[in-house]
Amino acid sequence: MAVYVALLRSVNVGGRNRVAMADLRTLVEKAGYEVKATYLQSGNVVLAGSGSEDSIARSLEAQLATLGLSVPVVVRTRSRLAAVVRAMPFGPEPEGDPPEAGVADAVGTGLHDPKTWHVTFLSREPEQAAVDDLDDRSAQFGDDRFEVVGQEVYLSCPGGYGETKLTNAYLERRLGSTATTRNWRTVTALAALAAG
Repeated sequence: MAVYVALLRSVNVGGRNRVAMADLRTLVEKAGYEVKATYLQSGNVVLAGSGSEDSIARSLEAQLATLGLSVPVVVRTRSRLAAVVRAMPFGPEPEGDPPEAGVADAVGTGLHDPKTWHVTFLSREPEQAAVDDLDDRSAQFGDDRFEVVGQEVYLSCPGGYGETKLTNAYLERRLGSTATTRNWRTVTALAALAAG
């Protein structure tokens, strides 16, 4: 059986879409998958089974609907999540020579600090025109930086994710795809659990 990570959007956040982790485990098992681990209380499940990422997401959404919840789910295989971690575009702060012109400001904003990093997972790859349009708006986001890579949007939010304009709802509107975001610590923890 293959290993996947299911990311539920807006579960147990702000009092909405309350799902106990024990109930979530039961729902995943009813959908025909083996629960390997859950992480935190915010809808992160490592599971084993078979199927495409999309088919697993739809199956889990259908199970959540039996509780009266309309919760979008985005799924990644273990290997794809490992690739997401490896592809982080911001990277550690460079050593040695001073930054090139134009990079100095980014260094001062926390671009290279993993505590500022988040990844928004998209249900499908956005059209290039939508990505270009988002790039054209980058001046609107202050110190926040983003990079769209395939079905992920990498974020650096020095003021905290709670203050960014690059929210799930905003990215969904601009990129035409369901979105759910995790901080870097959660992303790397889930990748480690999936590799387990």
